[in-house]
Amino acid sequence: MGIQVKALVLGAAMAAVACTTIIALILSLANHQTLDQSSTKYGIVFDAGSTHTALFLYHWVGNKENNTGIVSQKQSCDVDGDGISSYVHNPLAAGESLKKCLDEAKAEIPEREWKTTPVYLGATAGMRLLSLQDQSLADSILEEVTKTIQSYPFDFRGARILSGMEEGAFGWITINYLMESFIKHSFEGHWIHPKAGKILGALDLGGSSTQISFTPKDPVKNKDSAFNIQLYGHKYELYTHSYLCFGKDQALRKLQVYLHKTSGSSPVISHPCYHVGFDLNLTLNDLYNSPCVVKPNSFNSTATVQFLGTGNSSLCLSLMENIVNLTDCAFSPDCGFNGAYQPPVNGEFFAFSAFFYTFDFLGLVPKAPLTQVLSTIETHCNKNWTSLKAGNPKTTPKYLKDYCASAHYIMTILLKGYKFNNTWDQISFKKQVADTDVGWTLGYMLNLTNMIPSERSRAVTGVPHSQWAAQIVFIVFSLILILFIAILFVCDLNH
Repeated sequence: MGIQVKALVLGAAMAAVACTTIIALILSLANHQTLDQSSTKYGIVFDAGSTHTALFLYHWVGNKENNTGIVSQKQSCDVDGDGISSYVHNPLAAGESLKKCLDEAKAEIPEREWKTTPVYLGATAGMRLLSLQDQSLADSILEEVTKTIQSYPFDFRGARILSGMEEGAFGWITINYLMESFIKHSFEGHWIHPKAGKILGALDLGGSSTQISFTPKDPVKNKDSAFNIQLYGHKYELYTHSYLCFGKDQALRKLQVYLHKTSGSSPVISHPCYHVGFDLNLTLNDLYNSPCVVKPNSFNSTATVQFLGTGNSSLCLSLMENIVNLTDCAFSPDCGFNGAYQPPVNGEFFAFSAFFYTFDFLGLVPKAPLTQVLSTIETHCNKNWTSLKAGNPKTTPKYLKDYCASAHYIMTILLKGYKFNNTWDQISFKKQVADTDVGWTLGYMLNLTNMIPSERSRAVTGVPHSQWAAQIVFIVFSLILILFIAILFVCDLNH
């Protein structure tokens, strides 16, 4: 009878320990936490501008917020050489020039993500101009860059020439995304649409075109200038206009042609925007080699003209109005320049690309009072070439010679073209925001993520490490205790 009682007690103890262990396991499973295991996705955009090409590598989490990826810049790479539109005599080299940056991007992306990484190449005003001159040649260059990119293990989505409106709108998207105007991360850890989000305008100045984009107070009257887009579940209508042939390089070319045509037959031409002591020799073929200028009916293409700098800042500024048409506009008073419709500027603006580089050289970034800007430009323009080079030994003469003309051109289009004369303090000149380059490429990628399917999150359950350790110790202890009771039970039975 004693043995039976003892056996019953041991059996009950073993059953109790087993039940307790099972209950502990159930409770631990009930307390598991779900973790989001969405993988990081990557995307590559080439900015094939008129003067150079750059690669931008972006990444985002596989699932998306309101159907748009939360995208950030991981890396950028400047392609060696000039823009792809310069490879008119060797289209094959245009493709070859991209390999260094593609190799760098490939090294940054995990191999498992190569095949799903989209790659886009967007060509801007340089290729727009080339396509106007020779469409087949522009197509040949795009074919060669396509072949090069397709030789890499990425998901190539195409190489194409962007419209001016796209370039302007995507730059606007980039700025407002980086400024958290569309979406921001709350203290509670959620992505939210800021109720008081400030929408900024975008000012872009390239080599061959310039763009202005902003949300006007009233609806856009000319629908050809309206760009409608939806991001993070919200719709936006913005005004955007691209001025082809009014980028910095083409504008300065227009000025040279104007001076040549008004100089008579003299081969030596005074140039008020060049510094005293500087001279530049050009053949007429080089001078008129642009679809942005009107060629004379007949001229000797091999003849040479010489531009001599006179360093006359006020005359340089006044000449800019001869290349920027400020009068002919059918939409008055809603006018920009060159006859374009433009509603009154509204809100704050970011000016980037050549706007930034010119003002950065002059020490006027990110903001400076208008009086300081004007006096700084005049002081710079009146310097002679020898002292200017001595004071800026690290600046390439190719760029140094044009800062005076560029600055006066910028002031002409900003004050008299876009009409910022009463709202100058609303413009900030910047290259980056939140360690990300300001330009159209990030906006392009953000817009394209609307068309990239969201990756379904892989739910993984887990528990905090301290809880996991305690559970393991308890279970091991319970198993040892069960084993000990079982040994006692067997021993009692044998006795």
